Amino acid sequence: MRIAFFGTPAFAVPSLEALIRAGHTVTLVVTQPDRPRGRGQRVTPGPVKDVALAHGIPVVQPERLTRDPWEETVRASDAELGVVAAYGKILPEWLLAWPRFGLINVHASLLPRYRGASPIHRAVMNGDAETGVTIMRVVKALDAGAMLATVRVPIDPDERTDEVERSLALAGAAVLVETIDRLAHGPIAEVPQVDAEATYAPRLTKDEGRVDWTRSAAAIHNQVRGLHPWPHAFSMGPRGRLILHRTRISPLLVPPGMPTGTVLRASAADGVHVATGDGAVELLDLQAEGGRVLPARQFLAGHPLAPGDRLGDA
Repeated sequence: MRIAFFGTPAFAVPSLEALIRAGHTVTLVVTQPDRPRGRGQRVTPGPVKDVALAHGIPVVQPERLTRDPWEETVRASDAELGVVAAYGKILPEWLLAWPRFGLINVHASLLPRYRGASPIHRAVMNGDAETGVTIMRVVKALDAGAMLATVRVPIDPDERTDEVERSLALAGAAVLVETIDRLAHGPIAEVPQVDAEATYAPRLTKDEGRVDWTRSAAAIHNQVRGLHPWPHAFSMGPRGRLILHRTRISPLLVPPGMPTGTVLRASAADGVHVATGDGAVELLDLQAEGGRVLPARQFLAGHPLAPGDRLGDA
């Protein structure tokens, strides 16, 4: 097929590369404008743009996909199918009636669960044991189109969002190519979503990173891994803000009456263990604000913590 591809971040790259390997002709890539990235905030292209240029595919980067002037450019690509994978912007109505086979989306959840902007983060934060990818029709309503295919992907209890995302990106690319092959050979089953079963995955905010130590150990562990690599879980320590990058549920028993957020152990030999609402969490990788991410043993060498210290805003 002749395909117009809409995508921006690393999640979309395996889908674009799979289409190219499968012999489809990607006639146009629509991606977001170059943005400041990294600690130096240098303006750099997104991952999808890099792949497209490496393969000689025309690229456009509208700030907004307004009908004027972009409709003429898009239609001139002569695509038969539009594929969307984490493009990052709402597609306008004028685009939904084009092209011949319509537009399909590589959505990183098992719809109708987790419609919205942050489906992978929300699945990890909620402690789900499984997620997946749905290939769906793009319609005006948010992630509400009919489902053409799904693939299920397990989530390990210690996996972080970036790790789950890589698995989903590869699984989504494979099922995308399979779905397009079936589309090319005739109509395929399209299963409507049950709107009453829909849940939503709203865009993340930095405030969601604040750790409430009265919550369960599992909930805090899921928060830390779900908010990595952005915006990160954090807590105030005795000497300032601590950013939490990796944790695990600790086997330590918490003495009765111990206030939540209390450091139970803090040594190179034992690691850093903190009391929660129903047990303890071990902090494996930490970062002082403005510093480097360090394993707990190295972190303690320059940022002392001691049993009895309290974490949190209290």
